[in-house]
Amino acid sequence: MAPDRDLDADHGGVPGPWPAAGTFEVFRDAWGVPHVRAGDELALARGQGYVTARDRGWQVEVDRWRAEGRLAERLGEAGLVWDRFAHRVRLADTARRVHAALADDDRAWLDAYTAGVNEGLALGRDVPEMHALADPAWPGGGELPPHEPWPAWAPLGVFLVAHVLFSGFPHVLWRDHVARTLGRSAAAAAPGDPHAVDRVLDLLAVDGGPSSGSNAWALAGSRTTSGAPLLVGDPHRLLELPGVYQQVRLACPAYDVVGLAFPGVPGVLHFGHAGDAAWGITNAAAHHVDVLAERLRRTTDGDVEALGPDGPEPVDTVTATVRVRAAGGPVEHRVETWETARGVVVTGGPDAGEADPGDEGRTFAVRLAARVDADLGVRAWRRLLHARSARDVADAFAGWVDPVNRVLAADRDTVLSLTAGRVPRRSPRERALPLEAWSDAARTRPWVDLPAPVTVDGVAVDANERPDREEIALGRTYAPPHRARRIRALLQAADDRLGPADQARVHGDTALGSADALLAWLDDGGVGGLDGAAYGRRSTATRAAAARLLGWDRHMDAGSADAALYATWRSVLVRRVAAHPALAPLHEPHGLDEIFAPWSSITARVADALPMLLGASWLGIDGHTAAWAALEDVVSDGTTAEPPGMPPEPTGAPAWGDTHRVLGLHVLLDVPGAGAPRVAPLPLSGDTDTVRCTASTPGVTDVCVRGSVARWVWDLADRDASRWGVPFGASGDPRSPHFADQHPAWADATTVPVVTDWTLLELEETR
Repeated sequence: MAPDRDLDADHGGVPGPWPAAGTFEVFRDAWGVPHVRAGDELALARGQGYVTARDRGWQVEVDRWRAEGRLAERLGEAGLVWDRFAHRVRLADTARRVHAALADDDRAWLDAYTAGVNEGLALGRDVPEMHALADPAWPGGGELPPHEPWPAWAPLGVFLVAHVLFSGFPHVLWRDHVARTLGRSAAAAAPGDPHAVDRVLDLLAVDGGPSSGSNAWALAGSRTTSGAPLLVGDPHRLLELPGVYQQVRLACPAYDVVGLAFPGVPGVLHFGHAGDAAWGITNAAAHHVDVLAERLRRTTDGDVEALGPDGPEPVDTVTATVRVRAAGGPVEHRVETWETARGVVVTGGPDAGEADPGDEGRTFAVRLAARVDADLGVRAWRRLLHARSARDVADAFAGWVDPVNRVLAADRDTVLSLTAGRVPRRSPRERALPLEAWSDAARTRPWVDLPAPVTVDGVAVDANERPDREEIALGRTYAPPHRARRIRALLQAADDRLGPADQARVHGDTALGSADALLAWLDDGGVGGLDGAAYGRRSTATRAAAARLLGWDRHMDAGSADAALYATWRSVLVRRVAAHPALAPLHEPHGLDEIFAPWSSITARVADALPMLLGASWLGIDGHTAAWAALEDVVSDGTTAEPPGMPPEPTGAPAWGDTHRVLGLHVLLDVPGAGAPRVAPLPLSGDTDTVRCTASTPGVTDVCVRGSVARWVWDLADRDASRWGVPFGASGDPRSPHFADQHPAWADATTVPVVTDWTLLELEETR
């Protein structure tokens, strides 16, 4: 780690000497963002834990319950699906193993954070949600239960909760379902074609789902107004309320870092600015979790065996008890869990094949890097805080484990691009489907030796697209290239050098790169689809609607009636294609655990792959017919379209923002009778494939539940010129003025200033 230094010389406005060793101070800016200042690193970790518990007490307690598999104990049946999964994947046991394996100094740092959480929860649990749990009107309600101190490993469990389903393995399970069902149909339609199943997998290859996407870009000093680099971006995840990222500043004599933290986890892991150096990440879409199709059976003595590559082998079996809150008192559920020599079983089990003995392989295990090595990269988390240069950042990320990320790192002179994390060495074909546990392919593979960082001379963009460099193309499927292409185009189109304020134009861009591929199916063969012979047979209203769509500017603006028409047509088209007889096999039961339902939604998967499916004539899908039939459905259902020659957005027509509004996901939304906090349903511009990510699920709903969970602009010339923002606010308490005070700025794709001058902050307390 870099040596300590006197940060007073670098950042003005420090009010007096550092706090005494073992103590910390909490300051706030105008947005309620906590700035923690401590006399030493361990006191700072304690201060971060304390202020997190004060601001996000409900949120971190819920994630602690998730890590322990005890959510249903508080919430009832709504938590049972998660608890079963948490025990199956052995979250708490993995966190304990990682904690036990930590180096002494890293364990002391983590333990100091946990001590701060416990100190802060004495106050941070006094929130409406906690009192709702104690409401006598609820089944099993009563007084607020006393605080149970966090175990030392709890922050590691919270990190696992946030990322255990963030990997690509649920997509592998989805592809297995596709191969088993639609693949059979494709093989029957093309007998003797060895690539029939591959064609089907490629057809549905876009890995959308509830956790995909992110943007990040870098401008080298040659492209900025200051002559020093800029790092910019926004991660895309489920829009949970409170938000999944916490704005924070952490300062002690060793370092001074502003950034976005995971509530309940120490440090600033993904997006940080240390003054001299900064970093930001996107998901690398790597295949970093092996999925194994297992054959388990019970032996005559009651044990469980798995069939491995060398024959039968013992399986570690643990039975957990899940308590479910109920009116007459808690109900106990027994959850049997298994771990083979290859990994933890996440769905299925030794009894899974009883209903259909001929259908083997519906039991799947996953090999998680954190469990294999008893390592979550905690040392990397701590080293990042000490980074003084782009090279320091890269060196810290060399110890990163999970998930696998693309990283942009910068100092005042240099920008580096690198990939970080642990990826098993697999061929592209081995990343497509589960590996058979009884085959040699199931044997453990070494981690990939990742290439050295490369220097960025002009502009770098990462948006989960397939990378140009094959050595870092470590996944099977990637996000469509639309966002990456659009960001590059916007940055390269600028004639002048760019500064922090110029990045709002990119963050807020609403051009929908995927629209042309869909609108092309309204072309009957004539110019723009308006001169074909079939066009003349359409109704006047349908032709008018087509003219509006083809003349539309392709921007998903909240006030656009044409964007609303496009979204309505797209949703109807998705539902039509999802109901096509060729895709009927996909609707067969997938046999997976209920936790994987979001990744197995046929309508959502069709929405992801719609342009490719419309071109699958070999499956009997006629894209032109489906596109026009969907438009006729829209018109016949009452959507108005003015005749050609009228204004493209007629007065009074529905606008995109009328239905495209955010729903802040809250765990209490799934609990009958519980009042979940809400935020203003502001009209939103943007869409899934726009840079301004406000994702909905075409064919299901226009409501936005996934999108930009933060926006950040790191200026390496002047940290106080940097900007950041979150969807809701700094506080997780619905009673706080900072619960949702950043929400209007987020909805407008703008950010708020980063303030680091201590004299401009308000001292809240010293501990």
